[in-house]
Amino acid sequence: MNPSLPWRAGTAPDFGRDVHCLLGLPIDAVDMAQATDALRRAIRLRRACFLSTPNLNFLVASQSDAAFRRSVIDSDLAVADGMPLVWMARLLGIPLAGRVAGSTLLERLRRSAEGDPVKVFFFGGPEGAAEAACRALGREKAGLRGGLRCAGYLSPGFGSVADLSAPALIERINASGADFLVVALGARKGQAWIQRNRARLTVPVVSHLGAAVNFVAGTVSRAPPWMQNAGLEWLWRIKEEPALWRRYGRDGLALARLFLTRVLPHAWFLWRHRPAPRDLAAAAVHIDLGESRCRLALHGAWARENLRLFRDCLSRDYLAGLDLHLDLGAVTYVDSAFVGLLLLLHGYQLRQGRELRIDPVPAAVRRVFHYGCCEFLLCPPTG
Repeated sequence: MNPSLPWRAGTAPDFGRDVHCLLGLPIDAVDMAQATDALRRAIRLRRACFLSTPNLNFLVASQSDAAFRRSVIDSDLAVADGMPLVWMARLLGIPLAGRVAGSTLLERLRRSAEGDPVKVFFFGGPEGAAEAACRALGREKAGLRGGLRCAGYLSPGFGSVADLSAPALIERINASGADFLVVALGARKGQAWIQRNRARLTVPVVSHLGAAVNFVAGTVSRAPPWMQNAGLEWLWRIKEEPALWRRYGRDGLALARLFLTRVLPHAWFLWRHRPAPRDLAAAAVHIDLGESRCRLALHGAWARENLRLFRDCLSRDYLAGLDLHLDLGAVTYVDSAFVGLLLLLHGYQLRQGRELRIDPVPAAVRRVFHYGCCEFLLCPPTG
């Protein structure tokens, strides 16, 4: 077994990711093919990969639930599973190629005729759905290559996260030899369950894909592609599951508030403030390394196109286990890619039990953090 499994709490994130901050969440700028390749690579190398699929519900819930937000920050890959996220990203100049739905990722693996079959384990879902999903996959075993194969399923009921984390349940999942663990416990509970148990799991790819179990089982049908691409899948979901209208209504109102108070002002701010080429060229990092603390003083403008220096700096082994102080006093501009890296760094420092202090911060840069719902990065650490 690859020594990278199981996941370790102190494992450094990949600071080379093309990740961007969107309203407080990190979103990877990958398309469907790149995301699929990343999952296949993790399975082939037996390397732990926690896939999160933020949609509008994730985005809204993360505004008031720090633990839920942190589960996305701690993910190894976070893709935009919702057209509203893609539309807002494009308005803000975040280079997302399009929607990368978790259910579509799973379906691509299911329909693929390339490589070895992917063994999937279903954990959760409505009563009988996981078993029906396994039966559906069992009828597809005729293919010689590719596709999904059912490694097992569990319908653990509606207990607490602690109840659903019993050693016997984890041992059964691990003993299945699965490549992909699909969790379906509801977004908040599912993400919390993965966070609690990922260090004990030996399944390479783990993701909460709530509705995917129903889609594979055939108990709920997906919206036609034109509705998915037009951002109208929520209407179809309400047709299939009428009880969802309350959630979609609440999320829609919350989206309107975020759009008016954060996204639109941020778009206007970006239109009026463009980094000068000389400021991008002047970007520099000065490192003051102490015994237990490191101060990084940044200068100039930081954007996606000139982040290599900062990425390399964060990736240095000697920073592990140190409290970090980022001095942004001489910084003139930051973009979503810079803040996205800070989200990864924030999660890493919390996992190590170390401090991340970002101070001082010029007013113009502080406004970017405000519009991006990232004020929490500028507060003293609480955990």
